[in-house]
Amino acid sequence: MRPLRYAVNVTLDGCCHHEEGLPPDRESMDFWTAEMQRADALLYGRVIYGMMKSAWRRPEHGPWPDWMEDWEVPFAETIDRAKKYIVSRTLTSVDWNSELVQGDLCNAVLRLKEQPGEGLLTGGVELPRALADLGLIDEYLFVVHPVLAGRGPTLMSGLQESVPLELMDRREFGSGAVAHRFRPATPPGAASPRTR
Repeated sequence: MRPLRYAVNVTLDGCCHHEEGLPPDRESMDFWTAEMQRADALLYGRVIYGMMKSAWRRPEHGPWPDWMEDWEVPFAETIDRAKKYIVSRTLTSVDWNSELVQGDLCNAVLRLKEQPGEGLLTGGVELPRALADLGLIDEYLFVVHPVLAGRGPTLMSGLQESVPLELMDRREFGSGAVAHRFRPATPPGAASPRTR
């Protein structure tokens, strides 16, 4: 069964809004590109799908936009070509190498995890909280930025039960950000995914 990984940038006070952390640099973009390349597909909710699509979809004609630095292009190319599964109650169609996830979330994600491969990668706020509530996340990657936001959506706000985690590894960036990789303290297979 391929693992489902949740990866997100977060401030020291738990804010997950993409504009509240440090601006991206070459080191962070190389890191996120490598993380995305570890996945066979991306699993996004409607909001993160729309945000990523508006920023990283390859233009139909011509080169990448002028605002994009050369060190951002590998990330853009990786996310642009990635297979994407989109969870939404309101979208009726998707594009950008995407398909809608239909039916019960737990069963649909379990079907995706049962496919062979290296893993699935999810991001955002609301969908990962729902996936954590269902016991479906196999790995958590939090890149903690040395910033206090004081506002915005916070990490796992509204989680139904606490999820004890074990630290797998840690990496410090030149910017002062620190990546923490965790797995649930309960070994995979020791408990079945929770149901609502």
